[in-house]
Amino acid sequence: MNTTNCTEPKKEEFMNTLLTTLYILVFVVGLLLNLCGMKCLVHNWKKLRIITILVLNLEVADMLYLLTHPFLVYYINKNDWIFGKGFCLVARFCFYLNLYGSIGFLTCISVYRYLAVVHPMRTMGRLATTHSVVISVVMWILASVISFPDLSFPKYSENSSACYDTTDSDNVEKYLTYSLCWTFIGFCIPFIVIVGCYGHVIVVISCSDMMKKNQKQQILKLLVFLILLFTFSYAPFHVFKNLSLYSRVLIKQKECRTWINGVYNARIVSFGLVSLNSAVNPLVYLCVSEDMDTQFRQLLQGCQPMFSCFKLKSSSEPV
Repeated sequence: MNTTNCTEPKKEEFMNTLLTTLYILVFVVGLLLNLCGMKCLVHNWKKLRIITILVLNLEVADMLYLLTHPFLVYYINKNDWIFGKGFCLVARFCFYLNLYGSIGFLTCISVYRYLAVVHPMRTMGRLATTHSVVISVVMWILASVISFPDLSFPKYSENSSACYDTTDSDNVEKYLTYSLCWTFIGFCIPFIVIVGCYGHVIVVISCSDMMKKNQKQQILKLLVFLILLFTFSYAPFHVFKNLSLYSRVLIKQKECRTWINGVYNARIVSFGLVSLNSAVNPLVYLCVSEDMDTQFRQLLQGCQPMFSCFKLKSSSEPV
């Protein structure tokens, strides 16, 4: 342990490049896939179902966050937040609203799948689209309740033109306590619910001879998707966010540890990985409906002429 020259680590240049690349990739791919998914939902509007409404809300949560990416890319590269205090709060609020809104809607989709598979007779005719609308409103309220308190912590510094994704050093101890509480409520509890639901679902479908093969494949696709999403996106973000906050508390107390730099870099990488959920969430559309799967693929094929024209135009330009 070193108690001299104990300062917060500084971001390496390659980290800026990594985050910029991830944010641009997420913005372009996420915008394209979410727009395609939205078009699928419009085509299937007459076949509106409970799970379709949940997927639509998941898509809206993604779009809110994606629209802030160009501003975040500028801030990452210039290290200068020129968009004012108000928009700093909006950008950070949209991030957490997307994060916990996405987790919430994915949890609702998992519970719906659980009820449809494990208790089909009890739920048949009892779950209507009205219930899904009410559930969606409740989920938006809960995601806002989790996200709004974050704005009570200082986010913007006029002196350094910084827009903190957590808070400044003066309030880091309080923010760590806040972060641990909401990590448990907003991440751990939903993850336990999802694991419990799909654990029971796997037991049921493995013993069932009544369920069709394609139905089993849809359920397993969604299960694999959620496991990968939580393992490589949501879990690392929450783990390294809290470890980074704890390291900042230690630095403030002049207690430097050898692992602080590693945690700092892992925190930056995890921040990029968690943003990927906005680009990969449209894959839920392919996991919950055969019809939507077909239309989604057709829409992607329909985008090919646009890219072909772009390539032809590029190749015809003088070198």
